[in-house]
Amino acid sequence: MTMPTPQCPWRMQVHHIRQETPDVWTLSLLCHDFYPYQAGQYALVSIRNRADVLRAYTISSTPGVSPFITLTVRRIHEGEGSNWLTREVKRGDYLWLSDAQGEFICADKATECFLLLAGGCGVTPIMSMRRWLAKYRPQADVRVIYNVRTPQDVIFAEEWRDYPVTLIAESAGVPGFTEGRLTREILQQVPDLAARTVMTCGPAPYMAFIEQEVKALGVTRFYKEKFFTPVAEAAASGLKFTTITPAREFYGPVGTTLLEAMESNKVPVNAACRAGVCGCCKTRVLSGEYSVTSTMTLTEAEMAEGYVLACSCHPESDLVLA
Repeated sequence: MTMPTPQCPWRMQVHHIRQETPDVWTLSLLCHDFYPYQAGQYALVSIRNRADVLRAYTISSTPGVSPFITLTVRRIHEGEGSNWLTREVKRGDYLWLSDAQGEFICADKATECFLLLAGGCGVTPIMSMRRWLAKYRPQADVRVIYNVRTPQDVIFAEEWRDYPVTLIAESAGVPGFTEGRLTREILQQVPDLAARTVMTCGPAPYMAFIEQEVKALGVTRFYKEKFFTPVAEAAASGLKFTTITPAREFYGPVGTTLLEAMESNKVPVNAACRAGVCGCCKTRVLSGEYSVTSTMTLTEAEMAEGYVLACSCHPESDLVLA
């Protein structure tokens, strides 16, 4: 089986698939080589073993603890990657993964006091880190708060019985759950909150609320992982972007990234990590002013030809794109 792209050099075989909730599945993968990763990281997956369709998924397993490499995937309507992984991929099939990526990890945090908060499918890196802390820092004081819509939406439901966790469901009505949403009052009940390292993953509004509240309550060590990036509505004015092939014009507000402008106008662009790491969103700028915050994976020759990583490109004038 030929490697589809050098970005995904790790071939893994599906050992089994487990349904977690009505719309979430965990794929357990066998890797015949040592696959280095840290709890909380993600990997790019070559969808349908194609070089031009890569998607990022958290590695929900835990190094040194889990017997398999696992990906826990929520099926999203019209999501090319999630539908392939949860509908078509079967036991015995092969997947190609990238090296593990991302800096949302707990192993480098010099503290013994954590508060981990997850919203929905954002629990995947949180569970990975919770297992790691239990094995490698058993003396650590770890509190977990997990928010879901209904009790049936709890991912890793059986495994949470092994760890203290506060479960919050918007509609509960069953024992073991706090009904409603996360509030400042719930956060204030966490012992020694201001002294804790707080780490959260989930929808952007959820993480924004947590960041605002915990910082107001004295937390100074706060880390978040953006689980998904909402696409903004297309702008009718602002910076103008012109593509040569095919020929079209579209706009993006001042302060947007090139990737955000392209996605909001439904311009085809491949994006995975959105952090200037994976190189998927490489785009050529023919003219215009811009600054960049990452050039990882780009060669000197490519940069000389005007290639940028769209997620890390900040337009400063109208741009013409190849």
